[in-house]
Amino acid sequence: MVNLVIMRHGEAEPLSSQDSQRQLTAKGRDEVSLMAHWLLQHYHSVDWVVCSPFVRTRQTAELMLAQQNSATQFEILPELIPEGDCHQVLLYINARLEQTPNAKFLLVSHMPLVSFLVETFTKNGCTPVFETSGLVCIDYQPSSSTGTLLERVAPSDLKLVTVS
Repeated sequence: MVNLVIMRHGEAEPLSSQDSQRQLTAKGRDEVSLMAHWLLQHYHSVDWVVCSPFVRTRQTAELMLAQQNSATQFEILPELIPEGDCHQVLLYINARLEQTPNAKFLLVSHMPLVSFLVETFTKNGCTPVFETSGLVCIDYQPSSSTGTLLERVAPSDLKLVTVS
């Protein structure tokens, strides 16, 4: 069962003096929408969409949230910034799962944190490089503090499948 999805934000404007204020490009919005549709088709709704406070992750999360059901909750988690603390994110997820054991989460963050989160939740020594809008699906069991990486998907993968 997938109960944790880790996603990198969509393609954003070029680096500027205020990295936290960068917005998604049109391509970024399109790719996030593609991923939102894919996620809903394959894993149905999540209970929580959680993102960093940066503009591009909030925009990504909002596009993902638009494809979820009306009961899906949204939260901004300061620990999901690019240089965030994986252990704090782990504690957050464990606390939420203690309250609601069957909850499903979508975390929207940045490189390099998304890579380190995969290793933190799976303990498999793998820190994958994420394309923008890419995501991984994990079956995470807080009782064992480990999870299984079930699937890794990026917009480029879906474009390869849908091209005729």
